[in-house]
Amino acid sequence: MHFKSLYIFIISGFLVSCSSSQSLEKQSSKGQWLTTWATAPQLVEPKNLPPEPGLSGNTLRQIVRVSVGGKKLRLRFSNKYSMDSLAVKAVSIAVPSDSSNVDAATIRSLTFEKKNNFKIAPGSDIYSDEVNFNLKPNSLLAITISYVKVTQSVTGHPASRTTSFIVKGEQTNAAVFKNPVKTDHWYSLFNIDVKTDEPSYAVAIMGNSITDGRGSGTNKQNRWPDIFSQRLLANPSTRNISVLNFGIGGNCVVRGGLGPTALDRFDYNILNQQGVKWLIILEGVNDLGGTRDPDDAFKRTEELIAAYQVMIDKAHANGIKVYGATILPFGKSFYEKPFRIEAWKRVNDWIRNSGKFDAVIDFAKHMQSENPEVILNDMHDHDFLHPNEAGYRRMGEFVDLNLFKN
Repeated sequence: MHFKSLYIFIISGFLVSCSSSQSLEKQSSKGQWLTTWATAPQLVEPKNLPPEPGLSGNTLRQIVRVSVGGKKLRLRFSNKYSMDSLAVKAVSIAVPSDSSNVDAATIRSLTFEKKNNFKIAPGSDIYSDEVNFNLKPNSLLAITISYVKVTQSVTGHPASRTTSFIVKGEQTNAAVFKNPVKTDHWYSLFNIDVKTDEPSYAVAIMGNSITDGRGSGTNKQNRWPDIFSQRLLANPSTRNISVLNFGIGGNCVVRGGLGPTALDRFDYNILNQQGVKWLIILEGVNDLGGTRDPDDAFKRTEELIAAYQVMIDKAHANGIKVYGATILPFGKSFYEKPFRIEAWKRVNDWIRNSGKFDAVIDFAKHMQSENPEVILNDMHDHDFLHPNEAGYRRMGEFVDLNLFKN
């Protein structure tokens, strides 16, 4: 794992445009929209662009796992970080049946202002019209997009941990994809909203590769937010709570790293979703891992704490509770330097003891070995930095569900 995919202290949503947020009372009332699934878009790096035959003139099928279900939904597509317009011919949704195939009886075409096609300007998003669809809780949904033209400037989410499928030509309503090209990336998709039959809320998680799931299994849906979400859905008192994963591998809170920083994306990612009542922030390890010397580490510590406070204040102003997650140990990893370890201790001490968060999720303590600076030996992905599948399960099962009772 490169430096950019480090842990992320704070797990919360960053850029959420206040203009598009609603009051919690309105968001959570019966028949109002709730975001059931979301990802953090970024400008896709050259190495993660779609493989041949590419997206232009072709069809992409992507699979996601939603949390809360509903009978009506809408999808949002993002061209936020692209330099060129995005033109789409058609979009459909369906229940996956096997690999790249879907159940033909469940295919539903989406419209956009009552048209099948759409074009998004650079820096913009578009919502589909509302569509009737029996979306079950904790289920997979296939989103199939037929593109007109796509340039090398693409908005997407590279670390999907889920396989997508490309076929030539316009095959939006094809139940079976013959000989598709596989790619483990998402493109264009931002979030999915459902209308619920009873008051429902969302937990947004801001993070880096540890939240994004580096070290989890492909197509296993076993990142720690997935495990946490499945527990919420199985618990009667929290079954109407969705979990939104805004982790970006290699992301930083204040500067550097991959993708827009947590501060820069906070409004767009977090405040721009429907029904968010809680925010978890688990990000900062990449910021610390990029420091050069003790003075730089001390300065970055102060910047991180100030950034957390900015996110806390923004969230509180929008009626969102904020839970601080401590940064996991990284001793013995390639990030380890004595001055970085000291900075890590200071930041975690602030998260635990400053009283600024509404609650603390102490992942660091839960994942530490006999040496508090080192992660449990059987819980990391051979790098002493990222959890493995067992480590993610341990994290997801650790989160106290009582923090999310309505």
